Amino acid sequence: MEKANQASSVSEFILLGLSSQPEDQKPLFILFLTMYLITIIGNLLIILAIHSDPQLQTPMYFFLSFLSFTDICFTTTVVPRMLMSFLSKKTISYAGCLTQMYFIYALGNTDSCLLAVMAFDRYVALCDPFHYVTTMNRRCCVLLVAFSCSLPHFHSLVHTLLLNGLTFCDSNVIHHFLCDLSPLMKLSCSSTFVNEVVIISEGSVVLVTPFLCITLSYVRILIAVLKIPSAAGKRKAFSTCGSHLTVVTLFYGSIFYVYLQPLSTYSARDHIATTVYRVLSSMLNPFIYSLRNKDLKQGLRKLMGRRKS
Repeated sequence: MEKANQASSVSEFILLGLSSQPEDQKPLFILFLTMYLITIIGNLLIILAIHSDPQLQTPMYFFLSFLSFTDICFTTTVVPRMLMSFLSKKTISYAGCLTQMYFIYALGNTDSCLLAVMAFDRYVALCDPFHYVTTMNRRCCVLLVAFSCSLPHFHSLVHTLLLNGLTFCDSNVIHHFLCDLSPLMKLSCSSTFVNEVVIISEGSVVLVTPFLCITLSYVRILIAVLKIPSAAGKRKAFSTCGSHLTVVTLFYGSIFYVYLQPLSTYSARDHIATTVYRVLSSMLNPFIYSLRNKDLKQGLRKLMGRRKS
């Protein structure tokens, strides 16, 4: 990293944030501080409820607890730095920028892989219920989580090292509220051809493969559910997937809009979609899962009851 930094005249970047208007800074600070606190508290309650209730010791909630933990880490990588920029400090060091980008991609893709694992869990539960316990055993669940966490870190490391090889010699102003790959590449005064090829090839595979796994799982689930004769049985089967489908739609809808487009078309308009992907989805996940899940709501009530007593 030091070698690349010495070849570059840029030692720090300036993050312009969501708005350059002074009167917008305090309202945005209050808004995102509130969202951050809700995200931390909501996801922490989900984790505590799952680990304190024996009825929630199942693979689905095991994966959900890791998803909540990843959301906490993911939001912490982004929001505190945003809050600093709203108040005064809009600069971030070269090393700090690359570090933030590394964890953004590592944790974001971990979320993606975990959502695919959760879809597979629902597929086994609904399409092969008699072998569910043996298929989704403890060892299998741990291996799936380990894979979901390790692969995204390797993916993120590749992009971070490639970006570190670029030279930044002109502007150091990032038209964004975080250190993201596309706006950083637009600032480079050296060729980004290799970076773009890797994004289109390896990056697309890492991004699209979990989505395809989710889609395939739900196609199989839909086929299985349509074979259920009673309407009540179909509603019950679909109810176990409703929360996950809502989260997947919110997550992938914004992420595909931001990242599956050419570098030249990336503009400030993508900030809203990035905010949905980076911040809003992590905040809404606990509400989506708790409001649509009776077992989790009961677990949260038990947790709150123990805290009051």
